[in-house]
Amino acid sequence: MRMKRVAAVAMMASLALSAAACGKEGSPTPSGGNASGGAQSDNCTTSGVTFTPKTDAAIAGSSTFTKIKGAGKVTVGVKFDQPNLGYKDAQGKRCGFDVEIAQYIASKLGVDPAKIEYKEIASANRETAIKGGEIDYYVGTYSITDKRKNDVSFAGPYFVAGQDLLVRKDDSSITGKDSLKGKKVCSATGSTPIQRVRDEGLTEPNNIVEFKTYSECVSQLLDKKVDAVTTDDAILKGYAAQNPDELKVVGQPFSTEKYGIGLPKDDKALRDYVNDQIEAAFTDGTWKKIYDGTLGKSGSSATVPQLERY
Repeated sequence: MRMKRVAAVAMMASLALSAAACGKEGSPTPSGGNASGGAQSDNCTTSGVTFTPKTDAAIAGSSTFTKIKGAGKVTVGVKFDQPNLGYKDAQGKRCGFDVEIAQYIASKLGVDPAKIEYKEIASANRETAIKGGEIDYYVGTYSITDKRKNDVSFAGPYFVAGQDLLVRKDDSSITGKDSLKGKKVCSATGSTPIQRVRDEGLTEPNNIVEFKTYSECVSQLLDKKVDAVTTDDAILKGYAAQNPDELKVVGQPFSTEKYGIGLPKDDKALRDYVNDQIEAAFTDGTWKKIYDGTLGKSGSSATVPQLERY
């Protein structure tokens, strides 16, 4: 079964996108099994939250909303290969924290989530897709940065991630970044997280391991060939949720990544409206229900973020 799982990971890895949260990181792909020998299902599961379309949705002055209203659907950019974040299973179903946030926003725009047209947009092409009107908004580990605000706008953050560590559940020796000396640490080749490990000297150079995708690192971790995998904790929680009996997130983030919903730059009316809906989800418990039913399956808790309106 171990060989079957590793083979499945290798096959899925070839489908991975070339970027993740920060736009230059390798993307993860779901693993095909678990270390204990049992088959790891890749079937989508949801939080169970029902997203009922808002019948009186109205946004004065929003050209994007006018377009959505006329089309009777919304086009959303997403990831497809991030477990419990933005994932598409073998049956074509979509699930995960980001996907449900996208569905929640669609419902508040008066669109039935069943009428969402999903587009898998590579991280490097997100700004182009939004600016060109290819998508109405983007939800997919999209970090809010001043540089990106030159091209698009953001509602949120709806989640605050940070670089963290994924380790085996029975390993109590790694408690944070300062306990990595002598440990083999894995991440995606050329990624921001592994560069931070290198720049800060968190482990010795010969203990830094790089692969094209995070899924390969996770396979190495399960096989006890590396001691930790590092990237944004939201992505790591997805893997931990797939293997809750074998993996855990340390829970000591050492960077800050604020995930926002990417929107057309000049549509302030839409941005303000989406921010209002995110805030409502924070207040009425919807956000927590979505989190608990997706990323929360990792066993790691999360704090409701604070909106940054502009």
